[in-house]
Amino acid sequence: MVALRLIPCLDVAKGRVVKGVNFVGLRDAGDPVELACRYSQAGADELVFLDIAASHEGRATLVEMVRRTSEQVTIPFTVGGGIASVEGITELLRAGADKVSLNSSAVRRPELVKDGAGRFGCQCIVVAIDARRREAGGWDVYVKGGRENTGLDVIAWARQVAELGAGEILLTSMDGDGTQAGYDLELTRAVAQAVPVPVIASGGAGCLDHIAAALDEGPDGGQASAALLASLLHDGILTVEAIKADLLSRGLMIRPLEA
Repeated sequence: MVALRLIPCLDVAKGRVVKGVNFVGLRDAGDPVELACRYSQAGADELVFLDIAASHEGRATLVEMVRRTSEQVTIPFTVGGGIASVEGITELLRAGADKVSLNSSAVRRPELVKDGAGRFGCQCIVVAIDARRREAGGWDVYVKGGRENTGLDVIAWARQVAELGAGEILLTSMDGDGTQAGYDLELTRAVAQAVPVPVIASGGAGCLDHIAAALDEGPDGGQASAALLASLLHDGILTVEAIKADLLSRGLMIRPLEA
């Protein structure tokens, strides 16, 4: 079995880490490279950087930030936001990113997922899906930082990108984002059961029970392969060490902290 992962998420806007609720009301949470180093040293398994305004503003991801981060952290990290071409993927990987995350660009041009996987390998391509629950049931895919409803069904889109070569899906519940009310386990479970690739649960973690539930393979669990964390860590409510200790005590297969 592959170990479960804890992944701090750094949402970046104008060169700073920000955090909001339901994708709005953003507040400053620190310097991205400084926070990345802190979480790397604390025992996080991976990191995710999302330049949340890049697609909306029509610009490329912050390459220099990626380069500075790669020089200072010792764990794999994924970078997303504003990646619109294979050349853009190439630039970020050369700058030191281990993976790239495609969201709006994948919806606009699905062949970018296939081309990226073909050039660099499926393990380098993550597709981020921002999901919002419909009143009638199911979930819609949103793009451009949650500003635009594509009308795509989340489950169908997840299956499509997995078939195109995505090696992983970063699944964010827009309804849960920043609320600390718990991950959308129904959403996470539905996607995890629909695709043959790992799913990262994102949006809503508020306590240790929420994280364990997202990673639990039982009938009531989310069955995610990794849990994305933001405000819980940024605000000092929990630490990577405390979360890992709790998951280990529950018998979940998480990589322990190094002595």
